[in-house]
Amino acid sequence: MKKIYLVGLAAVGLLFTAQAQDCSEGRYRLPVFDNFNLTSDVQYGSNTGRDGNNVNLLVDIYEPEGDTESERPLIIFAHGGTFIAGSKTGDDVVPMAQEFAKKGYVTASINYRLGMDNLLTPTGPSEGDASEAVFRATQDLKAAIRFFRKSIEEDGNPYKLDTDNFFVVGSSAGGFMAVHHAYLDEESEIPESIDFSKPGLTGGIEGDSGNPGFSTELKAIANLAGALGDVEWMNADDTPVISLHGDEDGTVPYATDMISVAIFEIIEVSGSFSIHQKADEIGLQNCFKPFFGQDHVPHVGNAAYLDTTINYVTNFFLHFVCDQAEYCFYDQTLSVNEVEKPNFTMYPNPASSSFKIVSDQPIEAYSIIGLNGQVVATKEQLLDQEVTVDNYDFPSGMYLVQIRTAQGISTNKLIIE
Repeated sequence: MKKIYLVGLAAVGLLFTAQAQDCSEGRYRLPVFDNFNLTSDVQYGSNTGRDGNNVNLLVDIYEPEGDTESERPLIIFAHGGTFIAGSKTGDDVVPMAQEFAKKGYVTASINYRLGMDNLLTPTGPSEGDASEAVFRATQDLKAAIRFFRKSIEEDGNPYKLDTDNFFVVGSSAGGFMAVHHAYLDEESEIPESIDFSKPGLTGGIEGDSGNPGFSTELKAIANLAGALGDVEWMNADDTPVISLHGDEDGTVPYATDMISVAIFEIIEVSGSFSIHQKADEIGLQNCFKPFFGQDHVPHVGNAAYLDTTINYVTNFFLHFVCDQAEYCFYDQTLSVNEVEKPNFTMYPNPASSSFKIVSDQPIEAYSIIGLNGQVVATKEQLLDQEVTVDNYDFPSGMYLVQIRTAQGISTNKLIIE
C-alpha cells in the first residue's frame, strides 16, 4: 500500500501582541554562549500521585552563562517514557535543553507524576487508565508554566523571563503532554473515561499541582513523536505547533491508530501526521517534519537527527521570538502518493563551512540552487548514501538542495550562514 506523506504547513499569519526579542548577533538561532548554568531540583509544585502518595514536582533550570539580558524566552521540556518511566535528566530532553540555553533561552526540564493503573494486571490498562495518566502529567505541565509566571510576578523574576514568550517541547509522552495542553482546553472535551474520583485528578483541566491563578498560555509548542486523543479538539486560533515524527514509529502512531502499553492495545490516538492534516484543514499555524524510514524519537542517540530536530524547532520558534516571516523549511503542502521518492536529511542545517547529505538511497547527483533559480553547485556520479559538501563560497541565505537517485528526485531547504 502506498502512503500519503504530508510535508508542510498551513501558511497562516499570526498577529503579534508583544514586541519581538532582540535577535541580533545570532541570538536564539546560534549557540552564542559557550556554556550554561544549571540549577537542579527546584520544586515547582506537588500533587497526589496515582498511588495516593504526595509527589514533589521538580524542575532543572538551564540559563545561558554570562547572559545580561533582563527578559528571555522560556522553553519547558517534557521527557518521554510511556507515562510510567523517564526523567527530567533523560537523553531525550537534556541535550536539547542545554543547546537551547546556549542559544540564549532559559530552558527547564520537568519531572511529572508517573504511573498507570492496572499496568501489571492480566487485562492491562483501560482507556480510562491511559487517559488519566496523560491528564495527570498535563496538569503538572500546566503547574510548571504557572510556576514560572508566578516567579515573574511575585518573586522578582529571578530567572529573567519574558512572560510573552513561553514555549513547550515534548518528547514522546512529553509530546502527548504538549498537544493535550494546547488542544484539550475545554471542560466539555475531557474524555468520559476519566474517573475523577481517583487520586490526583482534581482541579479539572488546570489541575491542582500548584501556583493557581497564573496563565498557562504558550506562544507555540514542539511535539516530538507525540499524539493527541482527538484532533476535533483543535481550532484555528489554538497554539501553533511543529512536529517531528518517524513514519515507521512502532511506539506512537505516525497517523491515527491504536496505541499499546506493554502488550495491551488500549486507545486510539492521532499522531503527528493526523495532527498536521487537521491543522492544515482548519488553518492552524503549523510545521511538520516527517523522518521517513525512522522509528520512535530518532533524535535520541543519533547526532544527525538530534541536529535536524534542534534546527527545525529553532527555526519555528524564531518566527515567534524574533517576528521573522519564514518559519518552516518547507514552503508548501505536498500530498504525494509515492513511497519511492528518496528521503534525505542535511546536517548541520544551518551550515557554515560544510554539511553532509544523508539519503535513504544511493545519491546519483546533487545540485544546490539559489532562490533565484541559479544552480550554484552540482556534482554527479556519486552513488553514495552520505555525501559531504565543503569548500564552497556561497553568500549567506536560503538554498534548495536537490538530490537524484534511481527512484526519483527530492528537494529540501538549506540555510547557509
